[in-house]
Amino acid sequence: MKRTKLLKHLHRHGCRFEREGGNHTIYINADGTRKTAIPRHPEIKPNTVRKICKDVDIPPPPEK
Repeated sequence: MKRTKLLKHLHRHGCRFEREGGNHTIYINADGTRKTAIPRHPEIKPNTVRKICKDVDIPPPPEK
């Protein structure tokens, strides 16, 4: 999945940008209780996408 599509999916579910890390971007869920790190690669593997969504307690995007 493209990184930009993943970020749009996170925003649609209420997640918001928290900060930039060394090699990752940190996002926090809508109620501020859970965080996840998104790698700065143009393409992110499906297993990583599912783990990111699980970290912030949102459903994974539909796979094509």
